Amino acid sequence: MPVAENQTEASKTFIPYEPAAGEEYMNEQQLAHFRQLLLDWKQELMVEVDRTVRHLQEEANNYADPADRATQEEGFNLELRTRDRERKLLKKINETIEKIDEDDYGFCEACGIEIGIRRLEARPTATLCVDCKTLDELKEKQLGG
Repeated sequence: MPVAENQTEASKTFIPYEPAAGEEYMNEQQLAHFRQLLLDWKQELMVEVDRTVRHLQEEANNYADPADRATQEEGFNLELRTRDRERKLLKKINETIEKIDEDDYGFCEACGIEIGIRRLEARPTATLCVDCKTLDELKEKQLGG
């Protein structure tokens, strides 16, 4: 199967966890699977941070033309906003790894039920089950507009 251009290195090598029949939820193997998933994701983000720093250093030109300078600054601002979002994501990844270390991973913070392996593979930093997340989004939508 061909790999899409926008896929990350970790997503190219991702192998879904297949629990055995009757396997206990969030056992050592599952925790190790998610820990590795998070560590791979964290490594990818760190590579992107390094790339951005190099790019900003290499591409910093003092253009005489104000339009060129504005275009460059807008590009830098966009890149920095993206890195800021990734910085916040790195914080969430670190917090999630701590939850795994404390054996407190994979259960909904609102209702306590299992979040589910497939949901966690799609969003390893998820803290709510699908139902609670849906309710949370509905409440946010009603309050926000």
